[in-house]
Amino acid sequence: MKVFFLCFCVCLALPLSYAAPAHHDGIMADEPEDHLHPKGEDHQLDRCKGIEFDAITPDEKGNTFFFKGDHLWKGFTGPAELSGGTFKELDEHSHLDHVDAAFRMHHGDDPNTHDHIFFFLDDKVFSYKNYTLENGYPVDIQQEFPGIPNHLDAAVECPKGECVTDSVLFFKGNEVYHFDIKTKLTKKKVWSHLPNCTSTFRWLEHYYCFHGHNFTRFHPISGEVTGVYPKDARNYFMRCGEGFGHGAGTRKLQCSDIKLNAITTDSKGRAYAFQGSVYMRLDTHREGNHPFLISRQWKEISGAVDAVFSYGDNMYIIQGGQVYIYKSEAHYTLIEGYPKPLKEELGIDGPVDAAFLCANQHIIHIIQGQKMYDIDLMASPRAIKKEMPIPFPKIDAGLCDADGVKVFIGPEYYDYGSPMLLALGKASPQPHKISPEKFGCEQ
Repeated sequence: MKVFFLCFCVCLALPLSYAAPAHHDGIMADEPEDHLHPKGEDHQLDRCKGIEFDAITPDEKGNTFFFKGDHLWKGFTGPAELSGGTFKELDEHSHLDHVDAAFRMHHGDDPNTHDHIFFFLDDKVFSYKNYTLENGYPVDIQQEFPGIPNHLDAAVECPKGECVTDSVLFFKGNEVYHFDIKTKLTKKKVWSHLPNCTSTFRWLEHYYCFHGHNFTRFHPISGEVTGVYPKDARNYFMRCGEGFGHGAGTRKLQCSDIKLNAITTDSKGRAYAFQGSVYMRLDTHREGNHPFLISRQWKEISGAVDAVFSYGDNMYIIQGGQVYIYKSEAHYTLIEGYPKPLKEELGIDGPVDAAFLCANQHIIHIIQGQKMYDIDLMASPRAIKKEMPIPFPKIDAGLCDADGVKVFIGPEYYDYGSPMLLALGKASPQPHKISPEKFGCEQ
């Protein structure tokens, strides 16, 4: 795992704070929140006065652009500037007064379209790579995206796993066009229950329809809306001073404060770290480091977890004497019949301190106090296969990745080449300090 954690709650009674590149401070209970003051924003284009965006898209580095008329904002804070200063060919070709829609093609098998930004203006589409217009563009929308109408309202990518195939969703009024990137086939649906989206945004596997100064989160396949919507974008996607946002009293997290409860990577490569009642994605650093309540992703889990590990397409979450097993789909689904007693599922009594599983293995290593227990997940019934001492009285979390085993104790971690080397170690190796580069905290 090349990208680590994180920021999190030092105490559950206090608000969470963290460091993120040009993003936010605050617990992400449901949506992203930004708590940085905009500086020098264009007087005539003030996001905090209820602007309806024409388009929203991230670039290949994860920076998010918000478009309105011939202006854009780079990121979740900062002043408006002319769009032609960054994407000059848009203005040269079309005397730009607005962008209809935009999206980043970050997924898909075709390297010729990977990590490109597409802009839609009237009946034309522009393709940018590294802020440079691709040769041959602009072209007619129908030439690049057969079956997609002109004068669009919004567009957003939808990778396989979240949609059935690698797709793009195009919006015009209450009509939604699902475009299959590989086959170039289009299916049209009518989502009359969803507001007319003037822009759309995919962020950390969730989909947002912006309308007016509000937004509504929706399911990319069905268009289903769950939760209380619409919500005011000024509370979540920008800082607008008094009367907006929820981050009062936060502070930057110090690396010395970090103490993990669990850390794991699932079968889809999604990496998570858990602390207290929150978690953070570790593999989406281009979208920034953002903590969320655990219950946002795993609805049946309340409070802190003891250990988490992934086996096959399932994620196991251990809390006290119970184990929850979730299918690692686009959004985690609790398997019917769970939670179950830990003793019944794994043949060991809880609580536990840590659990980790190495890639392509079926032996789960569970740590309680100063002992490590090996359990064969292919056995039936499951039971402790081996018991070994470890050179620590107590650890907080453990992880096995391509580099070996990492044992986390407070703001430090220890590297071992394998679980066996951890068990055979008579003395602990030199600890590594959690660094700002890896964990997004401050020294």
